[in-house]
Amino acid sequence: MSDCKALQPIAVGIPGANLGSYIQSVSSIPVLTADEERSLAERLHYDQDLDAARQLVLAHLRFVVHIAKSYAGYGLPQADLIQEGNIGLMKAVKRFDPTMGVRLVSFAVHWIKAEIHEYVIKNWRIVKIATTKAQRKLFFNLRSMKKGSAGLTQAEAQAIADELNVSKFDVLEMEGRLLNYDTPIDGNPDDDEERVAQAPIHYLADHRYDPAQLAEADDTEHSNNDRLMLAISSLDARSQAILSKRWLSENKSTLHELADEFGVSAERIRQLEKNAMDKVRAALLTA
Repeated sequence: MSDCKALQPIAVGIPGANLGSYIQSVSSIPVLTADEERSLAERLHYDQDLDAARQLVLAHLRFVVHIAKSYAGYGLPQADLIQEGNIGLMKAVKRFDPTMGVRLVSFAVHWIKAEIHEYVIKNWRIVKIATTKAQRKLFFNLRSMKKGSAGLTQAEAQAIADELNVSKFDVLEMEGRLLNYDTPIDGNPDDDEERVAQAPIHYLADHRYDPAQLAEADDTEHSNNDRLMLAISSLDARSQAILSKRWLSENKSTLHELADEFGVSAERIRQLEKNAMDKVRAALLTA
C-alpha cells in the first residue's frame, strides 16, 4: 500500500455537516473478530490487498470517533478531529504487522492520537502555545490535572511538574498560556467604543508601509536623484568622471587608479574630487 489516503472510507462518507449520520453509519459496521482481523491483516501485509486494508479501516472508524470525542474541550470541530484521527488510523493500518501478536486497535491508538494532537496544536490558537515535547505533554494534561479553575499554587505546580517530569517553570508558563485568549485584531463587536479604540489594530499597524507615504517617498527620491544628476552634469568632463568612478560605480576606483588614468598625482585627484563635491553641494542648495 503506497499511499494510506487511498484507504479513505468512502463507503460511509466523511464526517462533515451531517456528523450524526456519519457516526451512525460507522457504528453500524460490524466489529471484526480476532481471526477476521488477523486474516485481513495478513492479506494486506503479505499480498498488499487494498480491499483488506479498506475493511480494516472501516471496522475501526467507530474507535476513532470515540477518541475524537475526548478532545471536544478544545473548541475545535468534531468532524475535523475525526478526519485527522482517520488519517492516523490509515497510517496505523499501513504499518500494522500481524506477527506482533496484538490487536490493531491497541497499535492504532498511538497513530490516531498523534494526528489529532498535531491538529489541535496547530489550530487551537493563532499563536502556537506548545512546540517542545514538554509543552505538548503539559498542553494535553494540565487542564485535567488542575483541581479547579483558580490559578495553581506553587505547591500544586511543583506536584504536577514532578508527575509529568517537567520543570515547575514550564507548568506555570503553560498555565498562563492556557488562561489567555486570542484577541480579535479589530476588537470584539460587543465592546464599547473605548475598548474598540484599544483594539490591537490601532497599535499593531506599521505606518512605514502606508501606500500614500510610500508614494510620497518614492517621488521625493526621484526628485532628489534628478537634481543630483543635473548638478553633476554641470561639471567638466574630468570632474564628472572622477565622481562617477569614485561614488556612482559598483566597482569604485581608488585615488591611485584614477591618478594613473589621468596622469596626475593621487593628491591632485583628491583635490579635484573635493572641488567637484563642493560644486555639486552648492548646486543642490540653490536648486
